[in-house]
Amino acid sequence: MSSIPAAADVETAVAGASLRLADAITTTQVTPQRAGDGVSPIAKIVPAAEVTLDAVQRELDAVRGELEQLRRRDDQLQFYMNRLDEELRLAARLQQDFLPKSLPKVGGVKFHTLFRPAGHVSGDLYDVMRLDESHVGFYVADAVGHGMPAALLTMFLKQALVTKEILPGSYRLLDPAQTMFRLNEALVQQQLSYATFATALYGHINIKTLEFTFARGGHPNPVLLTKSGELRPLDADGSLLGIFPGEEFTQSRVQLSAGDRVFIYSDGIELAFSHGDTIDTMKWRDELTARRDQPTEQILRDLADHVDRAEQHSLQKKDDLTVIVLEVG
Repeated sequence: MSSIPAAADVETAVAGASLRLADAITTTQVTPQRAGDGVSPIAKIVPAAEVTLDAVQRELDAVRGELEQLRRRDDQLQFYMNRLDEELRLAARLQQDFLPKSLPKVGGVKFHTLFRPAGHVSGDLYDVMRLDESHVGFYVADAVGHGMPAALLTMFLKQALVTKEILPGSYRLLDPAQTMFRLNEALVQQQLSYATFATALYGHINIKTLEFTFARGGHPNPVLLTKSGELRPLDADGSLLGIFPGEEFTQSRVQLSAGDRVFIYSDGIELAFSHGDTIDTMKWRDELTARRDQPTEQILRDLADHVDRAEQHSLQKKDDLTVIVLEVG
């Protein structure tokens, strides 16, 4: 199949053909016949001029054909780009439908979220759900990469994350470490050839005792902002999901008090506060500490404003970003 010329090449060809046509026309301008000449100058020049004009005309016709090819190619590209954009927008709306429509507020415990995809769709996903009369569960998952492949993987993670075991006539809540173990096994068993691993954090809080329990797989550690303003990282061991079968995950338990806030986040928030290619894991924590006296809603608005300002000075967004805040009133 012949290649379609680039627009710059066609413009050059048009300019060249136009110059040659002008030269051909100029050569047909003759002076009046002088006495004594045996043959008319017009009779000498016209045949050569006709040949030149015919050649230039053929060249112009070829250029017009190439221009028409370019127009058709541009129309096709525009059609496919519009269709792709529409499909991505539909995928984004579908992914939004998988996010919680409202966040539970039970007793003195409430939740706040910030969700910013890097493109139409996100490689991050989160959920907050009532598990039973005493527990609220929540998770953040971050699939490797960006765009549609990562978003599709998050859909699998959502379906594969199991929080309770159904027994005859009853149920049993799974410990976060068990949930992470089952999630890792489910991902490993898929033997995916692309986007084969992810990070995640799953936890739940007992709304009666305010005991917060969580496990993580390769995910950033959550941070606890206490009522007194101290910022303390919370740790639990666990490797990336989807790489090693039989991987064990530890879990941590933290006793919360009134006024405490736990921030669970994806690494996009760390990237948003970093400069260049080096990830600064502490910068955003410093910003959080500086706002320790502000309401949670204001803190999240400030984080969102920072992300917006950073994107204005960048050709592309840095990364998908998700923050869940568990607040004890």
